[in-house]
Amino acid sequence: MTMPPSFTESKNKRQKARAAGLDPNYWYAVALSKNLQPGQVTRATFWGTHVAVYRDDRGAVHALEDRCPHRHLPLSIGLVEGDKLRCQYHGWAMDPSGALADVPHELFGMKMPQCRIRPYPIRERYGLVWVFFGDAENADKVPMPHIPDLEGPDRWACVPIEVTWKAHHSMILENVSDFTHEFLHRKWKPFADSKLTKLETNERGVFVSYDTKVGYGGLASKFIDRGRINTNSMELGYEYPYQWSNTDNQIKHWLICLPIDEQTTKGFFLFHFKNFKVPGTPLSVPRFLMEPIIKIANRIQITPLLGEDGVAVEAEQAGWNKHWDQPFAEISPAVHAFQALTIKKWEQHLEREAAKKLVKGSLNREARSESDEAAE
Repeated sequence: MTMPPSFTESKNKRQKARAAGLDPNYWYAVALSKNLQPGQVTRATFWGTHVAVYRDDRGAVHALEDRCPHRHLPLSIGLVEGDKLRCQYHGWAMDPSGALADVPHELFGMKMPQCRIRPYPIRERYGLVWVFFGDAENADKVPMPHIPDLEGPDRWACVPIEVTWKAHHSMILENVSDFTHEFLHRKWKPFADSKLTKLETNERGVFVSYDTKVGYGGLASKFIDRGRINTNSMELGYEYPYQWSNTDNQIKHWLICLPIDEQTTKGFFLFHFKNFKVPGTPLSVPRFLMEPIIKIANRIQITPLLGEDGVAVEAEQAGWNKHWDQPFAEISPAVHAFQALTIKKWEQHLEREAAKKLVKGSLNREARSESDEAAE
């Protein structure tokens, strides 16, 4: 059995979408903030690139290339000391800038080696740790997702969820935006009787609307105030590389995908709610009780519901690996638009990278020419 083709080898839109990466020149969530305590380090992987992410003893987060410059062991299995990350093997310590800061054994009469590894821009927002894997000089120019509902003293209730699925990121982004799979969720009914009413594409992304019955199953349905909220329609956006939904400006979510490799994706879901009602009454649930309720709902409903999506996309990935060269019959115009955007953005990234290599090659040739002239 042959494996699916690479992006450049792909012969049609679906093959290209399933081989495309995500442009690293965006901010990507890599961990839940609550799971990275002071003194802890973890590995984050973006499209095969490994980064050691750690929190120092003052609570600040840092990200370094996951490689000790000495023997190339992963720093993510090392130790956090102050604001430094120390390799587990010989104890060489790197500072947040990526410079070698300390060697705990003798130097044999030599000077401290001038070793350096790559640091990555890193931030915390919305209960998530974010890393910029692209060109560092672009980090301050590229906006992070702006979710005003999760900012300030009146921010909405939200308890982020992290999942890891053995599936390509395009399959996951299509899954959460395409409501033709409502049969999969017939137990939980997060949406039902869906009809696509709008499909728009622009430079920012793909935007769809559905007439659909939102949230009529499980525990969560008991807390939705349908007297205040129109739960008969939903808007969704694939605002590259992020995905979001909006129900009557009262119930929203964002999904940030972290593409680990061609067939593995980590996803961070931010479901957030403006208010809940006390079941059986018109009264609103006090703000301080909303997040405890969401934690319970996450455990007994949302996580199992997402588990259904996980089973489906992992099975889709397995099917794709086996049948990628077979004819397919995708009839959803939204899915075709999502795939076209994924391909377009990846092609643009590859074109920029090719142009950078040409410029770098030209500069190197000029430098060699000048060096040869000076030698003469």
